Amino acid sequence: NGQKFGIKITYLIQDNANGLAEAFVIAEHFIGTSNVTLILGDNIFYGDSLKLSLSKKFESGATIACCKVNDPERYGVARVKDGVVLEIIEKPTEYISDFAVTGIYVYDNSVINKSKQLAPSARGELEITDVNKVYLERGDLNVEVMGRGYTWLDMGTHASLLQASNFIQVMEERQGLKIACPEEIAFMKGFIDAAQVEKLANHLLKSGYGQYLMSLLKQDRIN
Repeated sequence: NGQKFGIKITYLIQDNANGLAEAFVIAEHFIGTSNVTLILGDNIFYGDSLKLSLSKKFESGATIACCKVNDPERYGVARVKDGVVLEIIEKPTEYISDFAVTGIYVYDNSVINKSKQLAPSARGELEITDVNKVYLERGDLNVEVMGRGYTWLDMGTHASLLQASNFIQVMEERQGLKIACPEEIAFMKGFIDAAQVEKLANHLLKSGYGQYLMSLLKQDRIN
């Protein structure tokens, strides 16, 4: 439930595979009047300023993040010119662009009603690409192109899952830093204090993970 990280996590279930956009319908009461970010669970984003670059462009409408790929036919693809989205096609059969739409989307609150008004696609799903097209048609779709310094990994195949695992292993071993360590993030954000980190670490001292958490406290005292 997130308590040990100083946050509250709420779970809602999608009973059938009715498409990504149904998430906003299911979570309507949870979202309330807020804006909302959707992140796909099988995606990894690595880059220190990604959060800043997305929020910087977002005031209203929607912001998507695009990344150059070698196999655009596997993804929803955006044709982008001078930082503006001209067209989005889901898994194109003909080449239009190398820029895949990644699995992180920032929307204003109107995304709930936009999703409710969607018609199911040919495969019977409420497509996130169709949501983005609604914003595009209204001139409200912003784009952040992920260039050098960012890494996006979509773990939709066995090969890409292995690649993601190897990437994380190499980065952590070379830098001596954990990627997406929830205890560390909670500590840095002030959601939990040093005593709570130490309590969590004590249960894991036989592993490298627990030792890493203890090292955070030593660094904090030095700093």
